[in-house]
Amino acid sequence: MKSTVADHIARFLVVRGVERVFGLCGHTNISLLAALERQGAPRFITTRHEQVAAHAADGQARATGRPGVVLLHVGPGVTNAATGVATAAFDSIPLLVIAGDVPSYYEGRGPHQEFNRRRDADQTSVYEPFVKRAWRVTRADQVPRIMARAWDLALAGRPGPVLISMPMDILGEVFEGEIVPASPIEPPTISASTATAIADELRRAERPVIMAGGGTRRAANDVRHLAELVGAPIIHSLMGSGVLPPDHPQLMGMIGFWGSPTANRLAREADVILAVGTRFPETDSSSWEQGVTFSIPPTRLIHVDIDPHEPGRNYPAAISATSDAALALRAIAAAYGEATPNRGHDWTRLQTEREAFLAPSRANAVSEEFPLLPERILADVRRASPDAILVTDVGWNKNGVGQQYPVDTPDSFITPGGFSTMGFGPAAVLGVAAATTGRPAIALVGDGAFGSNLSVVATAVEMGVAPIWVVMNNAAFGTIAGLQRKHYGTGYGCEFEAEGGAYSPDFAAIGRACGADGVTIESAEQFEPALRSALRSGRPTVLDVPMRNTPVMTPGEWDIERIYQVAR
Repeated sequence: MKSTVADHIARFLVVRGVERVFGLCGHTNISLLAALERQGAPRFITTRHEQVAAHAADGQARATGRPGVVLLHVGPGVTNAATGVATAAFDSIPLLVIAGDVPSYYEGRGPHQEFNRRRDADQTSVYEPFVKRAWRVTRADQVPRIMARAWDLALAGRPGPVLISMPMDILGEVFEGEIVPASPIEPPTISASTATAIADELRRAERPVIMAGGGTRRAANDVRHLAELVGAPIIHSLMGSGVLPPDHPQLMGMIGFWGSPTANRLAREADVILAVGTRFPETDSSSWEQGVTFSIPPTRLIHVDIDPHEPGRNYPAAISATSDAALALRAIAAAYGEATPNRGHDWTRLQTEREAFLAPSRANAVSEEFPLLPERILADVRRASPDAILVTDVGWNKNGVGQQYPVDTPDSFITPGGFSTMGFGPAAVLGVAAATTGRPAIALVGDGAFGSNLSVVATAVEMGVAPIWVVMNNAAFGTIAGLQRKHYGTGYGCEFEAEGGAYSPDFAAIGRACGADGVTIESAEQFEPALRSALRSGRPTVLDVPMRNTPVMTPGEWDIERIYQVAR
């Protein structure tokens, strides 16, 4: 066969080192699938649902630091994946999304599955609110340049997803073209004068605090070095979990609604906060309620972020800077000079205070109660596989892990922080398991999330990967049901019921039916051995773990609580 545009795209992906493309087939993209087969790489992973494809590519990108690649069909293929692509966007994860489109010569006539209510061939508009850039190719000779630009843009500055919409006739055109080489963009950094000004602020401060956001996940060593130099406590957002080892004396925990009262107090009482790589989201900031987590002002805020739109968005900054986190932290450390020997912190007392807050969860972690308590599930996971990469969904697993689990490194905890997307965990763990990190990939997911798309198990079997799904099963959307019961005295619409009682599918049996292993846990003492057995097996495994929901402790505030109370 003659070389086509589809062949060029397949070669481009090989040159960029892409090993897998996640997606679904459709009549607009099968020419590219055939080109991938002719090329012999990357491997195409069909996921049975496009949202799963986007989350799986996202999980792989988080585990490797390289863009995930998604291949979609026009129309419903694009819309099915939109939630997953938006999730990646809000967590600054690079994705290259390639979507087949209607034939260019039928544009506007209403060809099968065309978006044409506002504009002809308008599927790029679906993604415009959250991608960094969307292209619709109109000529074959545009493809080399657009592919290269899209890849570079996904990685540049604040990473994120990009979309290329490819009319199916152009994909099939005969075409020969050179692969455009990458044009890596030097990440921004702060000037020497700004680094000196920030260092001076930190040195003069009496109660400085360093706040690590998700933007520091690949700068953990730099955070630690500056913190030890300055002698300041470290607090972190949900997405900054793992930035310091859990036993580091200066680590005070997560801030906000589900955070640590110690971290909230230190943030509230600080005279200077250096915040790096964070957008001060609502739950981390206690709904921006003055004097709960932050008191800005009078606290002087130094806000460093790679996205120039973030500093000043939620709090006024005394110093704002646009910079890569690692480069900024290194520059500030260099300007700071000699370490501050002692700021008067009693680190032992602060850690004791933090542990006192966690005492109820520690007690629950050794409970023999069945159905299991969630804290016991976390403790058993930690004992069975301390080196695992935990991939969580939303609800207790996300919030409880952020507050209570000893996250060793930033890459040990993968969660959908920005968009809080239910269904992320069961699918994203596919990409994490495929990333060949050498570490177990364990998804901590609720039964509501796992039941939303059970095809993930079949996909794992087809991929030949071995994630473990720990289904924390309380026959409900537990966190929301808890809120509803607290404020309205009912679980209506939030709990699963059949024939007058709580209902759950047999998830373990579904796992076995897909060709994986599946175990239903029937006692508290059975879970940890079952998990260890799953880890040894090297097979994809569903562990259905009956659980009684306990609320995650909430030392901060969230405005939704006030809204609910208005009607009482």
